Amino acid sequence: MSEISARVAAIVVDYHAGEALAACIDSLYDNGVTNIVVVENGSEGSTTPSLGHHRVTLVEPQMNLGYGRGVNRGAASTGPAEFLLVSNPDVIVHRDAVAAMLSSLDQHPDVAIVGPQILRPDASVYPSQRVFPNFWLAGLHALLEPLWPANPATRRYRAPRADGGVDWVSGACFLIRRSVFEEVGGFDERYFMFAEDMALCWQIREHGYKVGTVPDAVVTHIEGLSRQRASRAMLIAHHRSAMRFEWQTASGLRRLLAPVATLVLGLRLIVVLFVRSSS
Repeated sequence: MSEISARVAAIVVDYHAGEALAACIDSLYDNGVTNIVVVENGSEGSTTPSLGHHRVTLVEPQMNLGYGRGVNRGAASTGPAEFLLVSNPDVIVHRDAVAAMLSSLDQHPDVAIVGPQILRPDASVYPSQRVFPNFWLAGLHALLEPLWPANPATRRYRAPRADGGVDWVSGACFLIRRSVFEEVGGFDERYFMFAEDMALCWQIREHGYKVGTVPDAVVTHIEGLSRQRASRAMLIAHHRSAMRFEWQTASGLRRLLAPVATLVLGLRLIVVLFVRSSS
């Protein structure tokens, strides 16, 4: 048994990803990950046809648990693996990416979670390593992004800190110490989808651990494959989760301004739905 297969278990939450799921599992096996748990969040029986010959542990809750709750359920079925690799079903993990992330965590014991560099299918870099937004940054990003995607606030929000560090990494793919995942209680299950990765990293940092990135670890994310089946519902879930994160983490003056943030997010949702319906 290889070091990776002995130490790393993967959790993939599927929602009608189809052939992309099979490709994801293939890439995990190519990286030496053989302990793979797939959680079926789609309709009953929707995941099995995509598995083919793959040997995985299939968790069938017979309902859509949401992403974070699905990962939590999957983590409970992985056995005693030291590290948990969480991945979307439409992610291809490039060769040696898992080894690079594992090596980074071994070298930095104060870091609890690391994210890879995420590429889009066209090989452009997806901004997966970000800062926690302050009130003004979040507000400007929320208001400007739907109509001006490349505005300065959005670019700043989707970038590392000035010192090169990051506050949180995308939940599309990351490697985390199982001990820390359990210490913080896993994903906050009040988030159905979106911002659960930001909330997880917030809790990790609140517990005194660091969040890191591994540029040498590369994955490709098709992005949004599962969301296409319920795009309107996903937009609403996205904004609801952003509101929850603001109320959960705001303190002091920012807490007093949280109702304003809620209003801004509500206005943004209206604008986004209008733009989508007009396109």
